[in-house]
Amino acid sequence: MLFLSYLILGACAGLLAGLFGIGGGLIIVPVLVISFELQGMSPEVLTHVAVGTSLATIIVTSLSSIRSHHLKQAVSWNLFWPLAAGICLGAILGVKTAGRLSGPALQTAIGVFAVLIAIQMALGLRPKGAQRLPGRPALVGAGGVIGWASAIFGIGGGSLTVPYLSWKGVRMQEAVGTSAACGLPIALMGALANVEEGWGNPELMPWSLGYVYLPAFLGIVLASAYFARLGALLAHRLPATILRRIFALLLFSVGLRFLLAN
Repeated sequence: MLFLSYLILGACAGLLAGLFGIGGGLIIVPVLVISFELQGMSPEVLTHVAVGTSLATIIVTSLSSIRSHHLKQAVSWNLFWPLAAGICLGAILGVKTAGRLSGPALQTAIGVFAVLIAIQMALGLRPKGAQRLPGRPALVGAGGVIGWASAIFGIGGGSLTVPYLSWKGVRMQEAVGTSAACGLPIALMGALANVEEGWGNPELMPWSLGYVYLPAFLGIVLASAYFARLGALLAHRLPATILRRIFALLLFSVGLRFLLAN
């Protein structure tokens, strides 16, 4: 039954990753936290494991989502490479930052972030386009900030990358596609850093690879790849306003739950 819940979580995460370019982590992390609590995992490590496992699953989700967006010619590789350079360093620093936080403190940070993103999505808040693409140094710097924050919260960075690229005048479909591509270096570097950061921690459950819990990882990735492709196709066909507001309400509830629990 527990493995089935991971499959369902993977399907939802994959669909959201393809549809909104958000990597699915905004759903994966809170649900994994609740699941690990029910399993009796140590409170000091369960949030870190949820973040690390989420980042590991996003590696697979991103590959599928990138392919779908690339076929739609919605990935700007010229923007991707400098962003990715900053993201790699930022993701490592983000994992090290999260490692210095206690489990409850990390949950509080995730709760605040979830509430803020829910408000942004519900109200459709977008910065006005600057109509001017940044140079390579600015993209590397932006990638560093995006990678750092994404690794702390266990997300693919879409909730940060899409608004940033939109602000810089990139058309929305291209911003979503490029954001999906940026999710790969975030997830890859973040997952590897979480394996190293949690290696040998005596409070981890069996079948843990550092801060990556392998049973949850396997269940999620088995379902996420197909639904990420479906989500990417729907992103090019459906108006997403109503879906975004429903997702924002869910995210707001999850954020409040984290904040009130600590």
